[in-house]
Amino acid sequence: MMDIADHTRQHLIWIWIALAVVFIASALILLPITSAVVVMGGTLAALALLRWHELALYALIFAVPYGTWFPLPTGFGNLTAVDLFVALVSVLWFIRMMVQDRSISIRWPALSLPFALFLCTALLSMTVTQSLEASIKEFTKWLEMFAIYVYVANNLDEAKAQRALAMVFLAGISQAAIGIYQFIFKWGPEGFLLFGRFIRAFGTFEQPNPYAGYLALIAPVALGFAFAVFSNHAQRLVFRRRAGESEYWLLNTGYFGLAIIALVATLTAIVMSWSRGAWLGVGAGLIVTIVVQSRRAFIMSLIAAFVLTFAILLSSINLIPSVVADRFSGITDYFGVFDVRGVKVDDANYAIVERMAHWQSAAMMFAARPILGVGIGNYATAYPQFSLPRWDDPLGHAHNYYLNVAAETGLMGLGAYLILWASAFWQSWRAVRTSNASSVWRGIAAGLLGMLVALSMHNAFDNLFVHGMAVQVGIGLGLVAVINDSVKRKA
Repeated sequence: MMDIADHTRQHLIWIWIALAVVFIASALILLPITSAVVVMGGTLAALALLRWHELALYALIFAVPYGTWFPLPTGFGNLTAVDLFVALVSVLWFIRMMVQDRSISIRWPALSLPFALFLCTALLSMTVTQSLEASIKEFTKWLEMFAIYVYVANNLDEAKAQRALAMVFLAGISQAAIGIYQFIFKWGPEGFLLFGRFIRAFGTFEQPNPYAGYLALIAPVALGFAFAVFSNHAQRLVFRRRAGESEYWLLNTGYFGLAIIALVATLTAIVMSWSRGAWLGVGAGLIVTIVVQSRRAFIMSLIAAFVLTFAILLSSINLIPSVVADRFSGITDYFGVFDVRGVKVDDANYAIVERMAHWQSAAMMFAARPILGVGIGNYATAYPQFSLPRWDDPLGHAHNYYLNVAAETGLMGLGAYLILWASAFWQSWRAVRTSNASSVWRGIAAGLLGMLVALSMHNAFDNLFVHGMAVQVGIGLGLVAVINDSVKRKA
């Protein structure tokens, strides 16, 4: 017999359908055909989202790389599609809880307390901020990351998580295709010109470094998924497939193919971006992704490390292209400590000295305001007070996120950030070690751990919490929570 809750849900569904029919009919009568088609499409999309609210999450995944194409001016700057879809995902989730459960019931996953700690320190830093608008904008970014993390942890099961990963791979492939086209056909600004023949790939991100950083968040996950399917399932499913396994085999084969395409495409585009920070980050992320999966993977990685070392040694006899060797040769200069004011700047060292100048300014901000910093999001606002001679452009951030967060939120914020990040690494490592060794989820967990490594490495030279990438990281952390919950239920 149908209970009261089911009866109420059915009534609400029919009410929504009736309202949609009236809305579409009115549009057809009152509006021009073009506008009517838009209204019909929007109405049908709204109905679909009310029924399957995770569709908004899939749209959000594509909004991360493409969201800046549709800015919405407000009093606090431009909103993007990322902001709108995060709000839409949250609202639809709350509506669904009220309709189905008649209450707001949220399960707070493992990183909720570290997130809350960092958000609280960010709020404290806003008490000394110079630009409240800049602080609200940056704080909102972190609040969105937390919101989408909680949403994914509460709403995705294994099947939905795999579909979300497929959307991530497709978004990465589309961005890689754009970057490869830009590189080959010289489609971009002259400032990105390479060797007079190519353009540094930058996709829809306006700059090569965040573009490559975005792709570096995807490549380790694609590798982890593909490696797990190939090493743990391929032989059993292809050569010893039993009756009833055909659908499972076809599904994983499709995901495997998509992951391989995403891996090859993103790595190709990362190389074409000519971003050294991304090269270091994705290299470290891919190594970790393989090493943590099994003892056999660890041995294979050791062999690969010996091969890589040998290849680096061969660069001294020009067996590695000189342009690649030269690009890597300057990386060690970033780890030196010197006063930028005493350095003679030329074309060869300009990029290094420019970053060091901003690192030095960030350190000066931290020294001046060691407890609460200059206010979250206020690096650029406070920069003129701490800028070095000849380096007047604040560039938006310190080009080192650890120094950036120390300058903006002080010792309290830096400590909270490190606690959050250490907790994220621990949860990812736990997901790898507790997942079944023969499960693709161990590979996915390893890829998500590799994603954190790539992000953390690249953030030593840049700030990747831009262009909606904070939400991308939040989705990844939410998937870690889904894997840990799945393991706990099966234990």
